[in-house]
Amino acid sequence: MVAEAEDTEDESYAIDCPVLVTERLVMRAPREDDIPQLVELADNRHVAEMLARMPHPYGEAEGRAFLAMTKSRRSGIAYALTLAGTDTFVGCAGLNTTDRGLELGYWIGEPYWKKGYATEAAHALVDLAFQKTSIQVLHASTRVINPASRRVIHKCGFQYAGQGMLNSIVAGQVPVERYRLDRKTWTSLRNWVHF
Repeated sequence: MVAEAEDTEDESYAIDCPVLVTERLVMRAPREDDIPQLVELADNRHVAEMLARMPHPYGEAEGRAFLAMTKSRRSGIAYALTLAGTDTFVGCAGLNTTDRGLELGYWIGEPYWKKGYATEAAHALVDLAFQKTSIQVLHASTRVINPASRRVIHKCGFQYAGQGMLNSIVAGQVPVERYRLDRKTWTSLRNWVHF
């Protein structure tokens, strides 16, 4: 999942960072003792290439800079995704303010791919965004070469909204698909079982 680089300061997007508990995850604010696991998972070109702002290589300095950025919460909220019961760090997810509005973002460390953790985290953040803000539309985008992220976005009910370009720290200018989920659709989907 990618997020646009330009941030805005719209207070209507302000969200506290409550701990979220899903079926298999505990989603909480990142903390200093996450840095070793964060660095181990984030120092992966396959992960960084799919994101806008993750550098590669990724070391302790980058982990500390990320942690400092999450504490400011100026441009949204970020969650450490950890396995319930073990507190094993598996990735990050968040809601970022962009020039288009609030945008969902996430990444999962490669050892934890294809287990449904991104979808589980994304569902929780979509619900949080619509329950705790007055937004009418939530955005998401993905590199066109990332079918796994596209599946997560579709499972959350997002609808295709077009293509664009994104500047990735690692991959340069890359094409992305943009998606949107409006409040009315989200409300309808909440009456169904998450798919």
